[in-house]
Formats: sequence, C-alpha cells, structure tokens
Amino acid sequence: MTYFIWLLRIVHIVGGVFWAGGVFMMAFFIGPAVAATGDAGQKFVGYLVGQLKLSTRLSAAAGSTVLAGAILYWIDSDGLSSAWTRSGAGTGFTIGALFGLAAFVLGILAGRAIRELGKLGAQTQGKPAPKQMAQIGALQQRQTMLTKYTAYTLIASIIFMSVARYFIF
Repeated sequence: MTYFIWLLRIVHIVGGVFWAGGVFMMAFFIGPAVAATGDAGQKFVGYLVGQLKLSTRLSAAAGSTVLAGAILYWIDSDGLSSAWTRSGAGTGFTIGALFGLAAFVLGILAGRAIRELGKLGAQTQGKPAPKQMAQIGALQQRQTMLTKYTAYTLIASIIFMSVARYFIF
C-alpha cells in the first residue's frame, strides 16, 4: 500500500505542478502577450493549442491530479468515515480540494471557450466579419476571465493543501 500511496502522491503533485504552472503562464503571461500582439499572438496561441495540444495536456494533468487527490483523500479519511475529516488537517485538505474542484470546473469552461474560438477561427475565411469579430471578442473575454479565475482558485487550493497538515482546530 505504501508504494501505491507514493505513486498517487507523485501523480497528484507532479500533475498539479504542471496543471497550475500551465494555467499561471496562460493567465498571467501568455494571455496578455497574445492580446497585445494581435495576429502574431493569435498564430502563436493557435500553434500552442492546435499543434502542441496544450489544452489537452493541461486537461490530462488536471484530471489525473483530481483523481489521484480523490483517492488519497478517500484513503486518508478511511472512506469518508474517520475523525480525520473533522481534524485540522482534514478540514484544510477539504477546503483545498474544494478549491481544486472549482478550478477543475472553471478549467473545463475555459477549455470550451477555447474550442469555440478554434471552431470560429476555422470557419472564418480571410478577415472576420463584424458579427464574427464580436463573437471572437466575447469568447476571448470569457476565456480570459475563466482562466484567471481558474488560476486564483488553484492558488487557494495550493495554499490550503500545502499548510493543511499544520492546522489545529
């Protein structure tokens, strides 16, 4: 059982680092750079998402992080039945997990906005019509907002999970 827990912790932590790091880079650096560089930025992000499959890889990291974390929580809480869930550590991990789940849902919604942008971009021949520009602008704004909220909830999750063992209530 010890090796299984080690494996789960490695998957949870490494997957979480990749997931959070990717979201932080997109929310705070790449997204603003793309917005500031116009067509060149759009081509860059198109390559990043289309050819390098960044969204797919971040989704896989997020899913494996959540799954491994859920199994670890299940083991630590003895199937959600132990006093551990009401302890300081259990409470801290629960709060961190809820923020992580919120980030997961927000990430799914941001991914949908990215896919819609991709479909709209593929349908556009040449310069977009005013109606398409309005749709693109709205989707970009929605995706930017969701990515930032995902980043903020991941920050909260990381904070709670990193200090949960030291909570005393």
